[in-house]
Amino acid sequence: MNLHYRDTRKIDPTRGDMLGDGTPNDANRVEIGPTPLAFAEWAEAGLQLPNLPTMREYRWQRLTQAVVARNYAGILLTDPLNIRYATDSTNMQIWNMHNPFRAVLLCADGYMVLWDYKNGMFLSAFNPLVREVRTGADLFYFDRGDKVGEAAEVMAKDIRALLAEHAPGNTRLAADKPMLHLSRALETQGLELFDGEEVSEKARSIKGPDEILAMRCAMMACERAVGEMERFAREKIPLGNVTEADVWAVMSAENIRRGGEWIETRLLSSGPRTNPWFQECGPRVISQNEILAFDTDLVGSYGICSDISRTWWIGDTAPPADMVDAMRHAHEHIMTNMQLLRPGVSFHDLTHKGHVLEDRYQAQKYGCKMHGVGLCDEWPLILYPDTEIEGAFDYEIEPGMVFCVEALVGEVGGDFMIKLEDQVLITETGHENLTVYPFDPRLMGAA
Repeated sequence: MNLHYRDTRKIDPTRGDMLGDGTPNDANRVEIGPTPLAFAEWAEAGLQLPNLPTMREYRWQRLTQAVVARNYAGILLTDPLNIRYATDSTNMQIWNMHNPFRAVLLCADGYMVLWDYKNGMFLSAFNPLVREVRTGADLFYFDRGDKVGEAAEVMAKDIRALLAEHAPGNTRLAADKPMLHLSRALETQGLELFDGEEVSEKARSIKGPDEILAMRCAMMACERAVGEMERFAREKIPLGNVTEADVWAVMSAENIRRGGEWIETRLLSSGPRTNPWFQECGPRVISQNEILAFDTDLVGSYGICSDISRTWWIGDTAPPADMVDAMRHAHEHIMTNMQLLRPGVSFHDLTHKGHVLEDRYQAQKYGCKMHGVGLCDEWPLILYPDTEIEGAFDYEIEPGMVFCVEALVGEVGGDFMIKLEDQVLITETGHENLTVYPFDPRLMGAA
């Protein structure tokens, strides 16, 4: 019997030419994707996979419609997450965030051009919505030195020519985060620049059906990673010599094992380091009978952000009574505020209604009450009444939005903080909490 490469190269030849998410069943897959471990866990749980070609077309249509609605000739995207949204392609994402070498121009007629690294132009070939791939968007000083201005002029002329072809007579261009030299060069070419972040953030805020399926899968993968981190913490910390970094490393590894991509922060701390919040994990050795709190900020499977927070009591004695009271108060805060989430509710009402933290917790409350989430933390930001920015968020909740509901509870000068957060989908009639990871029963006061 002949053994053909076309059969052996597939991840699972019995599944045919395509995987369940609409991508090639090919071990040479270019785009980042879920691992066999993730697929197996999702199948066992009965989760429906997204269809990625359909998801990509939905995002492309959202952006194109947003450009047309504002009478822009196109939108120029240089933020790596906006590029991911437009093309579903990646290229050294973290490096790209501080060395911007990629860009996308989406014209009003839907024609999309990607500028990429000269040796990585094949990385978007899987997506037929990317009609051209060019080079030359590396307009940062490390790469171009004292000639960055000249390179910007070349790119600006190319953009002007593309817009003249695909949006003739329209010189209104939205741009999210262009480098200084490119902004000046575009204006020199006669283009009028507008805020592209307003366009991309609002487009991204409404998730399509396949994005929601992808988020369900990503959330499960994240919670499996958190579960492995909790198992490690509860087994190993009592044995001694376990650091915060040791615990955090477990979740990071488990995220990668499932095809996740990166974690945006290192927000895990223990014992008195939880207060004040925002100390990131480090070399502190965690002791028995201490609190452990974290915020995942995890960019996982399909590039979807899973942003949940939990606080655990690690030990063989009961947690202190004041800690249990704070935990219950934090839990009440997010659960009460979650009940506000339904279509048609104004962002203003989200700010001014719902649960009010006790006075002793006000000074160190979290920086927001809720926030949007998708590929990362996204628009909108729902602030508390005392930090509200008048007129900044005069909008209403729509179906397809996803909110993270936050609580941070602890007193100034105290020796602990409670951090909780759930990720919630807005449905046609209300909301669905996508977070199923349990709250620590001992901190909740269970015997």
